[in-house]
Amino acid sequence: MLPPRWARARTCRRMMTPSPQRPAPDTMPTASPVSPPVRGPSRLIELGQLARLAAPLIVNNLALAGMGFADTVMAGRLGARDLAAVAVGNSIWMVTLLMAMGVLMALSPMTAHAWGGRRPRDVGAHWRQAVWLALLLAASVLVIVRMAGAQLERIGIDPLIVPVTLDYLYMIAWGAPAVCLYLSLRFVSEGIGRTWPIMVVALVALATNVFGNWVFMFGNLGAPAMGAKGCALSTALTMGIMLLMMLFITARHRHFRLYRLFDRLDLPQPRALLAMLGLGVPISAAVVAEAGLFSVTALMMGTLGASVVAGHQVAMNYATTMFMVPLALSSATTIRVGQALGSRRTAQARFRATTGIAACTAFMALSAIIMLVFREYVVRLYTTDPAVSQVAISLLLMAALFQVADGLQVGAAGALRGYRDTRVPMALCLVAYWLVGFPLAWWLGLRLALGAQFVWIGVLAGLSTAAVLLIWRLSRVARTPVAPGPVALQVPAAPP
Repeated sequence: MLPPRWARARTCRRMMTPSPQRPAPDTMPTASPVSPPVRGPSRLIELGQLARLAAPLIVNNLALAGMGFADTVMAGRLGARDLAAVAVGNSIWMVTLLMAMGVLMALSPMTAHAWGGRRPRDVGAHWRQAVWLALLLAASVLVIVRMAGAQLERIGIDPLIVPVTLDYLYMIAWGAPAVCLYLSLRFVSEGIGRTWPIMVVALVALATNVFGNWVFMFGNLGAPAMGAKGCALSTALTMGIMLLMMLFITARHRHFRLYRLFDRLDLPQPRALLAMLGLGVPISAAVVAEAGLFSVTALMMGTLGASVVAGHQVAMNYATTMFMVPLALSSATTIRVGQALGSRRTAQARFRATTGIAACTAFMALSAIIMLVFREYVVRLYTTDPAVSQVAISLLLMAALFQVADGLQVGAAGALRGYRDTRVPMALCLVAYWLVGFPLAWWLGLRLALGAQFVWIGVLAGLSTAAVLLIWRLSRVARTPVAPGPVALQVPAAPP
């Protein structure tokens, strides 16, 4: 026990030592500029954090895929003309929507960096600038859809389905402003690590879309039977409901109050918008490059006969469904890496990047095993036609081979977005998909007439090349002390 004199002296020293100041309620503690060594979190803990973020995104991805499935099935009940119009119109719509979504995906790493750097007001400032960008993108989508619709007959679309396709396109395009504004809020919510609202909105959207199809496509509850146009109307209204739900959640829920998203209306700032475009346009180009390769592959299959097209569709649909999981894990990796870099924890960012890539690759390896062992049973879920089944089984074997490469490339792409490194990855993806994958698929499958399997060998080569190049790029970027890429958006903070 200390003597009373020493005890009094120590008490005096404690009283003279200033206590640390608590941060204001609407701010966060400033992050240290030094990157500490990775301590404490194990791979299992990090995998748990990834799963917590990714699980709602997986549900979101599956729900959105379910909307497309419901549109196709319900349009099929209307007849071949309406089904063809929905298929053609939706393919054009999805390409334009992917372009806009890719640009707005820049919000996810930007918001994650602001969150990691304990700058909550910057999160709101990012979104208020993104509103202007979303409206600009929506206007661009409307123009592109109009221009594409005018070219349908010139590119060889059956004149009988052109009028119905135009009705579908022009109706669904009215949902562009709502969906672009929704996406801006969605990626902000992702960046701060709140992914549950995205899941809730997607599940409600799925139910709303199916109900709207029933009402407007088939003329129920007193509505006129609009066919394919009714399908587009239902989708456009669903987009509006998604925006309203996301606005309500972000305006009312306590998780979003700190960021003051709706405190004021900021005027558009050219520097801020250019910074966002500099980050988002390369993401958009990379996403469209990959989606474009698969779309062109489907067109190649169309030259090989109906059974080949059907078998390709079966194999691609199953592979795409399995891809929803690593796609969500990739988005979660972007968030985790961006938040670590925002707080200047570069070692932690590397740890999170490698963990995210490992999670994507491990799941796709499991998917490959399922395809190899159970591919015949999988095909039976889709079709009993012997010719189609034979093609689908052979293509699922090829799909199993590129699963691991697909997991590597999508995981590395997500990690690089977290580093805000998008321009070089865009160039690498263009090289992999269009200078390696597409020429090889065309040469082997069509020029040498080796068949559908060899078209997919070209896809395998493209994905494998992308995986190698993106992993190489990440290994270089992760060694730099400061995250590369466009400068983060800087706007003045709102007054308290």
